Amino acid sequence: MGVFGEFNLGRKDIRVTVLVWTGFVALVLLILAFDLGIFSRESKTLSAKVALFRVGVYFVLALCFTVFVYFAYEFHLFDLGIAGPIDDPGLPDSGWEAAVQFFSGYILEQSLSVDNIFVIALILGYFKVPAEYQNRVLLWGILGALVMRGVMIGIGAALIKFVNPITYFFGAFLIFTAYKMLVSDDDDEVDFEKNFLVRTARRLFRMHPEFVQDHFFTRIDGKLAMTPLLLALAVVETTDLVFAVDSIPAVFGLTSDPFLVFTSNVFAVLGLRSLYFALADLLGRFHLLKYSLVIILAFVGAKMLLEKLVIPHDQDSKAIVNVVSFAVIVVTLFGGIVASFIYPDKPAPEEERLEEKTLEGKEAQHPPEQSELQTHDQV
Repeated sequence: MGVFGEFNLGRKDIRVTVLVWTGFVALVLLILAFDLGIFSRESKTLSAKVALFRVGVYFVLALCFTVFVYFAYEFHLFDLGIAGPIDDPGLPDSGWEAAVQFFSGYILEQSLSVDNIFVIALILGYFKVPAEYQNRVLLWGILGALVMRGVMIGIGAALIKFVNPITYFFGAFLIFTAYKMLVSDDDDEVDFEKNFLVRTARRLFRMHPEFVQDHFFTRIDGKLAMTPLLLALAVVETTDLVFAVDSIPAVFGLTSDPFLVFTSNVFAVLGLRSLYFALADLLGRFHLLKYSLVIILAFVGAKMLLEKLVIPHDQDSKAIVNVVSFAVIVVTLFGGIVASFIYPDKPAPEEERLEEKTLEGKEAQHPPEQSELQTHDQV
């Protein structure tokens, strides 16, 4: 079968050959190389139309990989889906279960990415990153995110294998995260200058006060200095690390198979940059999506806590649980998006009155003169 080696990473010691892991990493590198070579030769801002097209391309790629997962686990291609003697309800027993688990994890990661995108927009705005340089920051941010998530998924898989109660900890952590998200105030201002990497970078390098094209480093009097673009990248990377701490346990709540956890994360992260440019101008309209994410995280956390105690482990019951999990994620996510458009966020009456008074005051202090009006009309 062309097996070069095996990993025993799952609770049921799923044997995944080095060949399939290497092949998937090669596929990711090919996609990134195509992205770098075709789309990113120059630092430029993607139009919403182009970004939406690329989001669709990545979505189609995820669908194609879902089909591959089905056949690979159904017919045990590359030894995928061959389990050991230990029973784990989080592992797929068929190609259908594996496909549902992968696509559920992908949709879950994509939904959590919207919250991540909102924070990234705040970061780029805080550091006043020009629109034409944002593409470069996001590209390197995604490359770093892929490496960090790969390491964290490996650690998570090892913990699930060797520390039995860790799934209960993950479940409780997700419920706590949902509560924290529910009670958080979206209007709280964040000082990104207090970020650990930002403070460390300022101590290690000289700081150039302005952007130097799309470079992360430049030279001042012959000495190496960093640009504000590097600070923005550092905060984006640490922010993704924080989000990964929340999102990766959530995917482990849908499947214990590390290959499915890793691949669903990778496909979601690959489309993050395009999703940012597609939704950058619409983020403020998804004000109710926060509550959808709260419900999804709480649901997955409860599933992790109850799965081994309450849910039967036979194949039919597991299939039903997988389908129900997928339905809850999709319906809740779609409901939050639709509700945000049906019930748009409105500014508080006090803010409206304050803005009106401010405008009236400015007009009273600086009434336009007739000569000025004529000049403007001529221009």
